[in-house]
Amino acid sequence: MVSDEEIDKTLDWLRDSATKAAQARATRVYMEEYRKTLKATLMGENKDKPIGAQEREAYSDQRYIDHLAAIRAAVEADEKMRWLYVAAQAKIDAWRSFQANYRITGKIG
Repeated sequence: MVSDEEIDKTLDWLRDSATKAAQARATRVYMEEYRKTLKATLMGENKDKPIGAQEREAYSDQRYIDHLAAIRAAVEADEKMRWLYVAAQAKIDAWRSFQANYRITGKIG
């Protein structure tokens, strides 16, 4: 059974975590989109080479590799917040079901 106190804490967490969750999502989206800008910049540093070589150089550049690691961290933070949110919602749903069942059995019994 989920207590009313646990639900209050869960609701507080959802409210208090909204900004952190939004920031995690914004960072993820920014990092994913910036990857394209970084690739174009790196390719531009090799304008004298054919397109395929420009792309190869961009993908192997340490700045691009470092950015991929940053994307991984951003995705991890965003997914963690998402799954914590899902868990909080599941707890609230379980509490609602229990409350509904309690009201039904209380009226019958």
